[in-house]
Amino acid sequence: MPQWAIAQSAIEPRHDARLLDTRDLSDHTFVDLADLLRPGDLVVVNETRVRAARLIGKRRETGGRVELLILDQLEDGSWVALARPARRLRPGVEIDFEGLVATVLDVPKAGKVRVVLDAEDPEQAISGAGTVPLPPYFAGELDDPERYQTMFAAATGSAAAPTAGLHFTEEVTRRLEERDIPVVTVDLHVSLDTFRPMAVENVADHDMHSEWCAVSSSTAEAVSMTRGRRGRVVAIGTTVVRALESMADTSGGVEPGEMRTDLFLKPGTRFTVVDMLVTNFHLPGSTLLVLLAGFMGERWRGAYATALDRGYRFLSFGDAMLAAREDT
Repeated sequence: MPQWAIAQSAIEPRHDARLLDTRDLSDHTFVDLADLLRPGDLVVVNETRVRAARLIGKRRETGGRVELLILDQLEDGSWVALARPARRLRPGVEIDFEGLVATVLDVPKAGKVRVVLDAEDPEQAISGAGTVPLPPYFAGELDDPERYQTMFAAATGSAAAPTAGLHFTEEVTRRLEERDIPVVTVDLHVSLDTFRPMAVENVADHDMHSEWCAVSSSTAEAVSMTRGRRGRVVAIGTTVVRALESMADTSGGVEPGEMRTDLFLKPGTRFTVVDMLVTNFHLPGSTLLVLLAGFMGERWRGAYATALDRGYRFLSFGDAMLAAREDT
């Protein structure tokens, strides 16, 4: 991907981002999303909130600088994080983040480490000691850190934003409502595989990192009602696709509940819940692009070539595309 294509600024208002309809390769603006859908369709967004997951501190013994990117909390209460530099960390090493102390439990593997946080309320402690991690390829600045949160952000738990949702504003949701297109939510905590490129040449060899997700009873019911009226389920972002397809039932709907999913959506996968996808343009070699290839087939190549030719902006603060599932 050419560097000039990577968005280095956030468009205001958010809904002024461009939107490529890959069904006919026509150009639109995101605020016009409702006009590209049909009354009776269902829009599903991810309500996750990005935590202040970037912690910078010092090893207590040596004073050496350590950076952690908090990814997930495990059932035993410990936390998985990306560490830099990881090679100097060993079990028992204590890292001080201005009052919040992390103790290393395992020898880091592939840059990942497991730590325990010395805090009664770890989420509050992380929020106080950390900063929201912006993507490493984004060299610009945000006037307001909330620009990296979607308007739906409610449940803290992600290490990165569900970026397709960043384009939504009250104007977009108002137009959807006027077209009788409901908006419902799922919650998927965005973690490692959403933003780290794959390290294998063969897609089948990739070991997918798990992410926590939840689908409410009201969202499951909305999907069922949409099926009943022959509407389409429109996922806003690949994280929504992963959540819905992970909770799929046998009838094209979803089961309510929560789980950790390691579902790897790729070419050859049968998608049963999501009919249409709104997503940003992703990095080559990412699981997100692999998901897109599985969802829309080889048409993704023409869509990306068109987007580059027409000057669309790529990645987190870039533009978006609308795609239909290959078999639709």
